[in-house]
Amino acid sequence: MREIIFVTGNPHKVKEATDIMSPLGIKIEQNDCGYPELQEDTLEAIAGFGARWASNKLNCEVMVDDSGIFIDSLSGFPGPYSAYVARTIGNERILKLLEGETNRSASLKCAIGYCHPGEEPVVFSGKVEGKIAEYIRGKLGFGYDPIFEVGGSTFGEMADEEKNRLSHRYRALAEFARWLKEPIKKIENE
Repeated sequence: MREIIFVTGNPHKVKEATDIMSPLGIKIEQNDCGYPELQEDTLEAIAGFGARWASNKLNCEVMVDDSGIFIDSLSGFPGPYSAYVARTIGNERILKLLEGETNRSASLKCAIGYCHPGEEPVVFSGKVEGKIAEYIRGKLGFGYDPIFEVGGSTFGEMADEEKNRLSHRYRALAEFARWLKEPIKKIENE
């Protein structure tokens, strides 16, 4: 089983990644060494920088995850600043910002950065479209899950298995897993 170090302080992300990647033969190990986060407008730039920095620091292959919620009526806010906004104002204040708003469309996006020491990072993206619920619903998941609704349910109301089949993180990790398998196929076919 291949092992990849996931550099994050978020155990919820590690659990999701483990649930998604372990059936594919990839073991995820957490390292909470952190990395400097660029102040950028795209998750991809942040994830790529973080992966390169962490792989060089730890001297091994690593992955990092930068995710965010992009709310249409707020011009994509909080976007790459989602973790900060979650810590400082939280879901209740996000709902307050949207009081009376008819356009509640939003998307969750995830960028997985992957890098070997001394190499350029590769970034894989995933996105799921939905909307911001009228109120907090569900006690499952984490972060924006209780206010992000897809198909009539919030991620906070979905069991892990259901959420993991739909989520932005699943989509990014699926792209990453396909890419990881490609070099193996090429070598086997030679």
